[in-house]
Amino acid sequence: MNLSREMIKELVETKVPFVERMGIKAVELEPRRVKLSAPLRGNENHIGTMYAGALFTLAEMPVGALFLTTFDVSKFYPIVKEVTIRYLKLAKTDVSVEVSISEAEAQRIRAEASEKGKAEFVLHGEIKDESGQVVAESTSTYQLRAVGR
Repeated sequence: MNLSREMIKELVETKVPFVERMGIKAVELEPRRVKLSAPLRGNENHIGTMYAGALFTLAEMPVGALFLTTFDVSKFYPIVKEVTIRYLKLAKTDVSVEVSISEAEAQRIRAEASEKGKAEFVLHGEIKDESGQVVAESTSTYQLRAVGR
């Protein structure tokens, strides 16, 4: 089952109320590659920079978008197993994160989940500010599960 880009954008931006309140936007949505952004405004901490929890949420969210652009939603669903984040610099502007997987990796995940009922995969993300400076790095482990297994 393939979803339109507009439907994927709406799901990414509004399906999870917390994410919608945060203002996360789907900037680029392509098969196997997505880019999301989050505004500084409304996500500030006590010193006026981006709140660490907002950065964490942005680091964790791309799998949903990547799943919707890459896998059949009628056959699979994703779950998060682990997310680690390393904060490198204060985020003083809006931020973005881009993640991708290769076609070979997507095929491996699909085949393994079909055969075994689940497949694990890892995404690495760099959260960047508006000047392109990396403000945080994340490593996230997810599992793609087959529906009904």
